[in-house]
Amino acid sequence: MSVELTDELRRLEITKGTGVLFVGDGAFQLTEGAITSADCLRTSGLARLVMEAGVATADDWRRAEGGDASRLLEQPRLETLAMLSVFDAAYFLLASPSVPEFRPTPPHWLATVCRITPHVLVHECERRGDPESTPWPAQLVDRAPVVPVRRGRRRRIVLTGGQAEVLAAADARRSVAGIGDYLGRTSYGCLVAVRELTAAGLIEPPVQVMPAPSTTAPPVIEATPPPRRRRVRPTAPVPAPDRWKPVDPDLLVRLRAALEDA
Repeated sequence: MSVELTDELRRLEITKGTGVLFVGDGAFQLTEGAITSADCLRTSGLARLVMEAGVATADDWRRAEGGDASRLLEQPRLETLAMLSVFDAAYFLLASPSVPEFRPTPPHWLATVCRITPHVLVHECERRGDPESTPWPAQLVDRAPVVPVRRGRRRRIVLTGGQAEVLAAADARRSVAGIGDYLGRTSYGCLVAVRELTAAGLIEPPVQVMPAPSTTAPPVIEATPPPRRRRVRPTAPVPAPDRWKPVDPDLLVRLRAALEDA
């Protein structure tokens, strides 16, 4: 966790600063020292969360950003989603080595429904931590594809609804952050699910591929390729669907049966 960033957040809390604190690939919006919004390129963002949850439409969001947030601010679930979005972005931004830069601005329109003190934010991110024992550290959230195991061991595995959704969205191309954006869920929540699915033997752990001795390039992080690749290629390419259908209860039953028969 960046000491420089946490110190700057605490300074702004004491001085009751109002504006934008830029850091790494994101930013915090503060109103009188409290964090009202946060964005990070490695997370889905509040707009994606509220639209997937049915709290707002794309037009509602555009109007809110244009200055007319009255309809959106009336939605009771907005506060919860706004807080989830802030904690999600902060989990990754607080680890950024970049030097933070603060610029005063008018209060953010979410200030009336979401205010999180830097102390609470830092405490929660410290509580979540980044376990050293996991093969999926936070830095891989947007750097490695999530590859499902093609054939698991013969044992009964009970999945939660969230784990089943993440497993269904793992297509050997999407990263953890990509899965979060696809499902309209937080990147941190998907990261936890991927860690659990990897421990259960349903997701391949990412592997570190070392460069040849003659190169000075840093190690490249990739995912273990799915087994049994020796297959006859189709005569014509088969286009992948732009979007999978939402997971339904029938899928969970079929998935469980498939795991038992594997």
